[in-house]
Amino acid sequence: MARALRTIGLVLGLLTAGVANAQPSRPTTDAPVLARLGPYGVGLRTITLVQAAQVDVLAARPSGAAPPTLKDRVLPVEVWYPARTAKGAKGVTYRYALPAEPPRGPVAFSSAGLAVRGAPASGGRFPLVIVSHGYSNAPEAMSWLAENLASNGYVVAAIHHNDPNYSDRVRAAEPMARRPLDIAFVAGALRARIAAGTPGLKDADASRVVLIGYSMGGYGVLTAAGASLEPGGLPVAGVPGRPLADFVRGGPRAGELVVPGVKAVVAISPAGLRFGAWGATGLSGVTAPLLVIGGTRDATVGFADGIAPVFDQALHAPRYLLVFQNAGHALGLDPAPAEAGSQLWDFQWFEDPVWRKDRILGISQHMITAFVDRYAKGDEAKAAYLDSDVVAGGDGAWPAGSPGGYAAISPGGPGATWKGFYRNTAIGLELRRKPAAP
Repeated sequence: MARALRTIGLVLGLLTAGVANAQPSRPTTDAPVLARLGPYGVGLRTITLVQAAQVDVLAARPSGAAPPTLKDRVLPVEVWYPARTAKGAKGVTYRYALPAEPPRGPVAFSSAGLAVRGAPASGGRFPLVIVSHGYSNAPEAMSWLAENLASNGYVVAAIHHNDPNYSDRVRAAEPMARRPLDIAFVAGALRARIAAGTPGLKDADASRVVLIGYSMGGYGVLTAAGASLEPGGLPVAGVPGRPLADFVRGGPRAGELVVPGVKAVVAISPAGLRFGAWGATGLSGVTAPLLVIGGTRDATVGFADGIAPVFDQALHAPRYLLVFQNAGHALGLDPAPAEAGSQLWDFQWFEDPVWRKDRILGISQHMITAFVDRYAKGDEAKAAYLDSDVVAGGDGAWPAGSPGGYAAISPGGPGATWKGFYRNTAIGLELRRKPAAP
């Protein structure tokens, strides 16, 4: 009996390890069709950017009476790019750490990747995607999206923002102040590196920029896309030293936060509304096409008062809202690595209480690919995946005369199951859309 139990335990352990070690960028069998990996191999390089003499937010006095403390801001950037990878080449293992429940220290995580570090670029001209992670997160924990997009013909540059510990709420002033500044600086620095032919970046097209942010990164990319900062909002008025004071709506440096050449913006579980980042009118400054992704049970940034208003208030952008009914906040990170299995805090950095995480990511890969292909690559054929007249996914009828079989894929059409989805796999989803106002 004991031997049988040990055998069962071994088998379960191997199965669990197999799931935990799967590459997050590879979609599951039930993912809609555009989640599939593309025709390119994926390369990976790390570059380090330095923004000199920046205000040290955490050293500033609330009164602002003392001269600000300045320090160089060091920002490593992970760059995934379309590459020529040798058959059988070993993919990277991503290693990073996230804060644990106090008083525990940071927890180290690892996950398998398909990217090959230093692989030769495939050659071509690809849109540049700039990714901003969530508060106390890491770019490597968004490999589900970065690798998948690179395989489909994008150069993806994800910023290490080096946030303070999420549990220390006093230090939240730094990411609120720094997110839009970091993104604007990195966008400019990447343009210079692209022009110089930097390996990993030389195939990027800086005239076609996509901004993607999760949580605090969502606040950052919306601001960098033109959402103007409210003078009395917490990122401005509530940060010691007020480093964003000159960047507010109508301020002398407001234009420096706006990244030029933005063709599309994706905001996943975006922060900002609850801390008054843009006031009632600031989001109207976003004019690039916008895809917002959120869960209706998001207790971190809120749905009715945090995510849905982003979609409503970005009046001058053609926009979409992909809704996961009853999902929480953790939509933007990879599935939980094996190291997250023993502590609930660690596990819930990654997983959702209701939805399978790999299901969330496959649907998001599909919708994001359709969106950025349409607006950054000009592929209007992808509009059919986005512009359905069916808002609630479960309301779509299976198209008459469509292919039979259990694994048939919907061709879409009026009143039909969304294009690219398998039968009964859009239940629990909504896709809202609005055109840009004049």
